[in-house]
Amino acid sequence: MDKAKNIQDYIEGHTPSNTIKRRNFIQLLGGGIYVFFHAGAALKLMAADGDQRQLPDDFNAFLRIHENGKVSCYTGKIEMGQGANTGLAMMLADELDVAYENVEMVMGDTDLCPWDMGTFGSLTTRMFGPSMLAAAAEARQVLLELAAEKLGTEVDKLEVTEGVVFNRQNKGEAVTYAQLTNGQRIERVAKKDATVKDYSKYKIMGKLKFRADSMEKVTGKAKYSGDMRLPGMLYARLLRPPSHGAKLISVNTSEAEKIDGVQIVKDGDLVAALHEDPEMAEKARGLFRAKFEKADKPVNNDNIFDYLKERAPEGNVNINEGDLSKGEELATSVFNTEFHDGYVAHSPMEPHTAMAYFDGDKMTVWAGTQTPFPAQSNIARILGMEAEKVRVKPPYLGGGFGGKSAHGQAVEAGKLAKLTGKPIMVDWTREEEFFYDNFRPAAVLKVNSGIDDAGKITFWDYHVYYAGDRGSETLYDVPHQKRTVYGRGWRAPGIHPFDTGAWRGPGNSTNTFARETQVDIMAAKAGIDPVEFRLKNLKDQRAIDVLEAVAEMADWKPGKSPSGRGFGVAIGSDAGTYVAHIAKVDVNKETGEVKVLKVWVAQEMGFCVNPQGATIQMEGCINMGLGYSLKEVIEFEGGKVKTKNFDTYEIPRFSWIPEIETKILQRNTPPQGGGEPAIVCMGAVIGNAIYDQTGARLLEMAMTPDKVLQALKNV
Repeated sequence: MDKAKNIQDYIEGHTPSNTIKRRNFIQLLGGGIYVFFHAGAALKLMAADGDQRQLPDDFNAFLRIHENGKVSCYTGKIEMGQGANTGLAMMLADELDVAYENVEMVMGDTDLCPWDMGTFGSLTTRMFGPSMLAAAAEARQVLLELAAEKLGTEVDKLEVTEGVVFNRQNKGEAVTYAQLTNGQRIERVAKKDATVKDYSKYKIMGKLKFRADSMEKVTGKAKYSGDMRLPGMLYARLLRPPSHGAKLISVNTSEAEKIDGVQIVKDGDLVAALHEDPEMAEKARGLFRAKFEKADKPVNNDNIFDYLKERAPEGNVNINEGDLSKGEELATSVFNTEFHDGYVAHSPMEPHTAMAYFDGDKMTVWAGTQTPFPAQSNIARILGMEAEKVRVKPPYLGGGFGGKSAHGQAVEAGKLAKLTGKPIMVDWTREEEFFYDNFRPAAVLKVNSGIDDAGKITFWDYHVYYAGDRGSETLYDVPHQKRTVYGRGWRAPGIHPFDTGAWRGPGNSTNTFARETQVDIMAAKAGIDPVEFRLKNLKDQRAIDVLEAVAEMADWKPGKSPSGRGFGVAIGSDAGTYVAHIAKVDVNKETGEVKVLKVWVAQEMGFCVNPQGATIQMEGCINMGLGYSLKEVIEFEGGKVKTKNFDTYEIPRFSWIPEIETKILQRNTPPQGGGEPAIVCMGAVIGNAIYDQTGARLLEMAMTPDKVLQALKNV
C-alpha cells in the first residue's frame, strides 16, 4: 500500500499544478483567459497513414493567461534538443508583451495537452508558431478590451509593456494582466484573421537567447526517460530475433529462470527477462535458447543498388516542363550520371527508452518519442484500452532526427507493465537501437543533363529511386526538365530488408548530393568557376543571396575546378530555408582519408526567431553531416544487421570537427525551419571539394577511404 502511494505521489509530483485533463478542456476550472487554436497546416503537410490522417475538429493547442499574470502554452510538440521550448516561449512573450521569464511551455503530455501529430520537419516554428502567434494576438486583444473597460478609455489609446497595460497619454492609468484576469474565466477560440505584430516591432525575437534548458542540461539535472525511477521498478530485456523477418518457433527459458530475483514473461512472441538489476536481466536473456525460422531477402551491401533498381516500381512523373528532346538538341555537352547512397542510422545519443506503470485502469508511460499522441493511440489499441486511460509523458529527448517518430519501446514497456502490474523500464541497448532503427533508405539516382557553349543548362532529366522527392527541386533555371520518382519515398514498404524512415530532412541529403554533384560536373566540363556557373544558371533570388553571401564569407577566388585547392560549393533548400556551403578539405592520397578543414554556411530562413538556437542547429547539422558524407555505413546481410555499435559505425568525433563559420540572413518574412537545412549540402560540398583538390569524382556515399582511393585510381 505504501509503495502504491509513493508511486502515485511521484506521478502527481511530476504534474504541473495547472493540470488540465484532455477530456475536460471545455469544462476548464480556474480563472484566467484561455485561447484555443488549431495549427492544422502542419498536420496536413506531414499527416501519417491511416486513422492518424484525421485532424481534430476543434483545436490542438491552447494558451492560458493565469490569474498571476503568468502565461502557459499547452502543445503536443516536444523538446528534443532543437530548442522549441525556447523559441516558442520567445514568440509568445513577444506577441503578448509579457516577460520571457513569465512564459511556460507545457509540451507533449497527452493528459495535459491537446492532440498533435508529432514533432518533425521543422514544423514547430514555421507552422505551429504562426498559429500560436495568432492566438497570442487574440489574447492580447481580449486583455486590451478588458483594460479599456476597467480604465474607462478606448483600446487604441492603450499600450502594453511586460504585462502592464497603460494609457499612453497618462501612464499613471495602468492595470496588469493579472489584475484583469483575477476572478474571471474567459474562453476564446482564436480567429483566423487575428492581426499579429509586424516583425519590425518584435523586441525579444531576433535577439540571441540561451536555451531555456541550458542550465539543466549542463549540470545534469535534466531528466530523460532512462532517468525515471519508481519503487519496485524492473528492467526488461526482451528476446530479439537474429534478423528482420525471422519468426519465433520455440524458446526455452529454464536456465534463465534459475537466476535469483528474475521474472520471465511470455506473451506470444514477447519473451522478456525482468530484474531490478539491468545487468542481471541481461544475463538472464543471454540464457534464452530460441529457435527462429529465417526469411532473409537476397540482398547485402554488395548488391543493394542493383537489387533496388531491379525491383523498382513504375515511376511517377511529378515535374514535366518544356521538351527534353528539344533541350538535348540545344546541348553541346551531355552528362549521364548514376549516384548511390547507402543506409544511414539515426544513432541518437539516447537510445529508445520508456518506463511504464499500470495502476488500476490507468497506464502512464514516460517515453522518449517525437510522437506522444500516436504512441498513446498505439499503446491503447495494442493493450485493448481506451486512449484516455493511457497517458504518455515525454521527458527531454536525447536526439531524435526522425528516428524517434517510432515508439516500439513504449509499446513494449506498456505491455510488460500491464502483464506484471509493476513499473517496467525498457531501455534499448545500442545493438537493439541499430537493429530496430528505421534507417535512411538506400537510394539510386540517375541524372541526365546538358549545357550549351555559354554554360547554360538546357535540360534536366532526373530519376530518384526510393529517396522520395524532398530536396529534388532543380533550383536552377532550366527550360526543359522532368522529374520521375520511383517508390514511396523513404517508406517504400516491402522493398528494403528492414525498416526505413524519416532521417533529418528525409531524402534531401541524398537528392542534394546528386543535384549539386551533377552541377559541379557540368561546371568543370564548361571550364567555369563553380560559383559563377551556379549564379549563371540561377534566377531564384533567395538562392542567389545565400550563394553570394557564402562566397563573400569565404573570400572566394574564382577558378576552374579541379584547381588543386580543395574547395567545394553546394546550395540547397529544406523546410522553407535556403542554404549555401563552401568547404575546404585535405585528402590524404595514400590512405584515402578526408579531413574537412573549414565549412562556411550562409542561411536564409525568413525571420530568425532565435539566432543563438539557429546557429547551434547549423553547427550541429554540419557536424552530423560529416558522418553520412564520409564514414557512416550500415553493414547487413539480408535482414541481419551486422552493425551493432560505434566500434564499427563511425559517427563524427571531436577530432573531425572543422572550423565553422555561419551567417544568418535576417528577413522580415515568416520564420522557416532550421533543424535540417544545413545538413543537406554536406555530402555534395565535401565531394565537390575532394574533386577540386584531386580530380577524383565520388558518386556514392558514404565517401569512405576505400572509395576515395578507388576514385583516385580512376583519375
